[in-house]
Amino acid sequence: MPITINNFMGKFGWNARKYFPNLASFAYLKLQFVTRHKLQKQYCDFFLNEKEAPMPHVVNIETINRCNSTCSFCTANIHDEKRPLRKIDDALFYSIIDQLADWGYKGHLTLYGNNEPLLDTRLVEFHKYAREKLPDSFIFVSTNGLILTLDKVRELQPYVNQIIINNYSMEMKLHDNLQEIYDYIKSHPSEFEDLDIQIQMRYLKEVLTNRAGSAPNKKATEKVITETCLLPFTDVWIMPNGKVGLCCCDNFETTDFGDLTTTPLKDIWNSDKMQEMRKKIADGRQNYPFCKHCDFIDAGFRMEVVKNVLKGDMEAAHATGGEEKNKRSARG
Repeated sequence: MPITINNFMGKFGWNARKYFPNLASFAYLKLQFVTRHKLQKQYCDFFLNEKEAPMPHVVNIETINRCNSTCSFCTANIHDEKRPLRKIDDALFYSIIDQLADWGYKGHLTLYGNNEPLLDTRLVEFHKYAREKLPDSFIFVSTNGLILTLDKVRELQPYVNQIIINNYSMEMKLHDNLQEIYDYIKSHPSEFEDLDIQIQMRYLKEVLTNRAGSAPNKKATEKVITETCLLPFTDVWIMPNGKVGLCCCDNFETTDFGDLTTTPLKDIWNSDKMQEMRKKIADGRQNYPFCKHCDFIDAGFRMEVVKNVLKGDMEAAHATGGEEKNKRSARG
């Protein structure tokens, strides 16, 4: 089916996040750090041993730095947002997509950051251009769905592979507009057979990670995090002002690794400044001030991406002539 509803650990997980938020957050993060530690470190080491930094696997472009929700865990909510309103310049957006095309990029692309992408009225136009220039990329939309309509789904459908809808609510039920969308697509699957739509049931006031100290409902403590982090090795984080930041945890737009209005994206990704930062974080977040107390960990799909990369690298090591290694390197 082209549309599914997901709820981590079902009703039990929902109630845990609702009634025991801090305990649920602690248990989840503990499990993720323990189970992912080895693979994360392997990928960081692999990345740093390459002569040139491998391509990113996810390019995040925040085209407008605003949201319309009240999620307690995010500074972009309508009560805690402090950033000056900013939309990315059209010319800059098209330039970034052109640079990705010239780079041969075939990874994931999302026009999303700490925001609600549907607030940008140019969203369909931007996705159309991205699809034309990056035909082999996996393009996905992540939205809270509050203003999503069936017509908007249809507008986006030709240009995206996936729509992720985070149904943030106080009760474990769909918002009315999302229920209508779900019912229609469920009864007309052939109309959306090339589109993957995933609805995530999310508790509006759940406690997640401290996001480097920016989460309104979970401030960073003095605890030092010695775990590494995948994001500097897998993601490009582009803010509406054209700056390349460290990651999605920079809700206040304080990190700066380059300005895309003056410097090509590939040069920033391969810069000494980014490589020095990666070397420090590869050996633990305690080595980089911004990340020292941050307990964020990726929700999961990046782990699958790096697992496949490492698997390909091991196969290449046993191949003759290095042909497989060249193919793997081309995939980034």
